[in-house]
Amino acid sequence: QVQLVESGGGLVQPGGSLRLSCAASGSIFRINAMGWYRQAPGKQRELVAGITSGGSTNYADSVKGRFTISRDNAKNTVYLQMNSLKPEDTAVYYCNAGVLTTTPIRALELWGQGTLVTVSS
Repeated sequence: QVQLVESGGGLVQPGGSLRLSCAASGSIFRINAMGWYRQAPGKQRELVAGITSGGSTNYADSVKGRFTISRDNAKNTVYLQMNSLKPEDTAVYYCNAGVLTTTPIRALELWGQGTLVTVSS
């Protein structure tokens, strides 16, 4: 079974930092694009940051200059470094990845279980 497991959420004061991690496990042949989304209470899920297999990145305007997405292909892991956090960053953060599995060969879009980030004093 192929899955994404997230870690690193929690409570942080405004201006603080957190680092999220998301590791893919299972019968994986290749991971294509990976990304982080978030969903705040009463709002739709939105893209926070994405990264291609080659390392190209894109960010939501609201997080540019504060968040950095990176990946370690050897570990099948994607990270989100979040600095200068604001109360409006409070949300459940979800990892997303396009995965090509081995036996059987399938192309899957996977989601993590979500990790809560709360920015509050």
